[in-house]
Amino acid sequence: MPQNIYDNPDFFGEYSQLNRSKRGLEGAPEWPALCAQLPLLKNLNIVDLGCGYGWFCRYAKEQGAAQVLGIDISEKMIEKAKTMPYADSINYRISDMEQLALPQSTFNLVYSSLTLHYIENISELLKNIYDALVPDGHFVFSLEHPIYTAPIQKNPDWIISTDGKKSWPVNHYQQEGERIKNWLGKAVKKQHRTLGTYLNLLIQQGFTLSHVEEWGPSKEQLAAIPELMDERERPMLLLIAAHR
Repeated sequence: MPQNIYDNPDFFGEYSQLNRSKRGLEGAPEWPALCAQLPLLKNLNIVDLGCGYGWFCRYAKEQGAAQVLGIDISEKMIEKAKTMPYADSINYRISDMEQLALPQSTFNLVYSSLTLHYIENISELLKNIYDALVPDGHFVFSLEHPIYTAPIQKNPDWIISTDGKKSWPVNHYQQEGERIKNWLGKAVKKQHRTLGTYLNLLIQQGFTLSHVEEWGPSKEQLAAIPELMDERERPMLLLIAAHR
């Protein structure tokens, strides 16, 4: 079972102060790039894996989705989502995605944001997702980029040379497996896989890849949020769109 750090009161309190938690999709700089890979949502049946506060679930309803299911392992996340708009028209469920059993041939879109790097048995989850999609159904997701997850240090950081040049440590990149990272004052367990592993797992399951993006901020985003400059030096996020 994945670590459920989000139900730790101290961690959840810190998480609630993040810009993403306060502003939702607008607070996620990668959202425009991820949104561009979505099909038209009107009349679709959609499931959001790792739905958190339900920001994407509500967006889907606003776009006219027929049915929306939001799934998260965190009871606190689901409790928060149920206090937000559209709660009566969205089905929220607490579930461990490593034990998930989605109904077959049901969804037009499976969406997931920054969740899959927590999953240990990802092969089984990808099979579940593939089987749950209708023919030509879409799978659009983001996760932490393997370059970002590669370091084995609990507090990975830039290596700064004597002349001030920055580099990101990618040693142990080929060493897949568990990584423990300090985040928001807690030890958080994640899974590191290479980019090739992620892509090949999707292909082996039967998915057709339509878009792979090693996300970085635009010039406009950098002008508005200069602290995003680090994300131009190494990719922190990986965005993938595929279909059955």
